[in-house]
Amino acid sequence: MTAPTPRVLVVDDNQSLVENLTEILEDAGYSVHGANTCADALDRAAEGFDVALVDLKLPDGDGTALAPRLKEASPDGEVVLLTGFATLESAVAAVRAGACAYLVKPCATQELLVTVEQAMRQVRLHQEKRELARRAQMHEKLAAVGTMTAGLSHEIRNPLNAAALQLSVLERRIGKLPKDAQGPLQEPLTLVRDEIRRLDHILEDFLQFARPREFVPKPVDVHVVLTKVADLLEGEAERRGLALVRDLAPVPPVAGDEERLRQVVMNLALNAIDAATRGGTLRVSCQVEEEETLPDGQERRDIAIHVDDTGPGVPPELRDRLFEPFFTTKATGSGLGLSIVHAIVTQHRGTISIDDAPGGGARFTLRLPRA
Repeated sequence: MTAPTPRVLVVDDNQSLVENLTEILEDAGYSVHGANTCADALDRAAEGFDVALVDLKLPDGDGTALAPRLKEASPDGEVVLLTGFATLESAVAAVRAGACAYLVKPCATQELLVTVEQAMRQVRLHQEKRELARRAQMHEKLAAVGTMTAGLSHEIRNPLNAAALQLSVLERRIGKLPKDAQGPLQEPLTLVRDEIRRLDHILEDFLQFARPREFVPKPVDVHVVLTKVADLLEGEAERRGLALVRDLAPVPPVAGDEERLRQVVMNLALNAIDAATRGGTLRVSCQVEEEETLPDGQERRDIAIHVDDTGPGVPPELRDRLFEPFFTTKATGSGLGLSIVHAIVTQHRGTISIDDAPGGGARFTLRLPRA
């Protein structure tokens, strides 16, 4: 995935200095916003920042007092204080204010860029720690699901099978009654059958989530997977008044399990159908991603599969939680569908992400390594 452009906030009442720093930092690939007062800086901070360069002396306040308020507005951000005089007192004040460094004005371009990059490393560390904490919490939930499933699956499956068997017996007996007597009995019978089927599906979700099958990757034709899913869902999309669009660019095979990948795309496509409104569009597409250099120096070029809808989209604050076990935005369901998707994708050494679709709505992107 393409990393977002780092955001720098420059706070100084010297507009010429702000413009100079902005030009240098933008040339280095940063997105820069300027502010001349504490009030302006706090307004800008509400939009988010990664690194803030803050002058010690501002018209409406002090940089050391502003720094903690900026950190409060953007907890993962870092503050670098700017001062015209390097003294021990100014260094101590910077540390007490929560700044990660301070620069003496005017500073050399190289010194500025090195200091900002060091601050960005701290920002990335904060983000990685938060992600690790989120993953640890998810793994705890996964372990709890596995333990619970092992104990409950047998207890639930037996009475569920018995109920389904007795329902079949009842259906046969009702079928022997006169036609006019069968009508009033069929509706509650159908309701019970549907509810038993729903419970059975929920139990299957638990079992699959807690005890995934052995994984033996083989070359899989992405076009075959997407075509099968689209063929299966074409009737449902038409019934819902949706246009199903296939945009399948030529791509090489991926390493994986065809049945499980079909399950992943089917789950994402069904969610897209549920999200889209009548007259909307469900788009399934694939493409070859740009080559990426991994930390170990190896080159990797993934295959991307996109599932787009024209629904209301997924709010940013919910995107990280969608793959958590038991989290769901639907009125019904086990909350395990997307967790199973995430587990299968991870098993394939791939990634899955949520963004805004180009035409509005949500875009789920599945990235898989080539075979």
